[in-house]
Amino acid sequence: MSTAIVAMVSTFALVLLAELPDKTMVATLVLTTRFRALPVFLGVCAAFAIQCVIAAAFGSVLTLLPDALVSTIVAVMFGVGALMLLREGFRADDESGEDASRSGPGPVTFLRSILTSFGVLFAAEWGDASQLATAGLAARYGQPIAVGIGAFVAMVAVAGLAVFVGSKVRGRLRPKILQRSAGFVFAGFALFALWQTFA
Repeated sequence: MSTAIVAMVSTFALVLLAELPDKTMVATLVLTTRFRALPVFLGVCAAFAIQCVIAAAFGSVLTLLPDALVSTIVAVMFGVGALMLLREGFRADDESGEDASRSGPGPVTFLRSILTSFGVLFAAEWGDASQLATAGLAARYGQPIAVGIGAFVAMVAVAGLAVFVGSKVRGRLRPKILQRSAGFVFAGFALFALWQTFA
């Protein structure tokens, strides 16, 4: 078996295992409860693609980024997301009532959904275990393209699972409860990232 295939399969397996219980999957699932599934999937996949290219291209150099800076950026991104979700979750219903909101996400444009999903996941992936693993494997195997492909496919698989679950859950629960829950989850991620900044 060639080194490139070994690198790709090893990276896929490692990143898949790292991402399944990770905040990246939870964030994708939460975004899907707020926005339509397709733009969320496209946004997170675009974020993953860029992060994988960066990690594979720079190898272990990413481990030299200041941890405090990375944690602060992640905290700010999740904090902004939490504020947006909580504001909508606790907003008084308009004259259309709760029944109108049961039909699904509010009038958020396709592009805005993509950009929001991209921004949240792009920030969340900086310094993430899977990104550092991708960088380390690229340096180890000397096969940045194979490692990048393996990492990207693993992350897309996790995102697809999260989007699927999120879209199913969204249709069965009240949107206000989902928005509030998502806001508190994002706030928790923000506090955790802030704690990492000062720890």
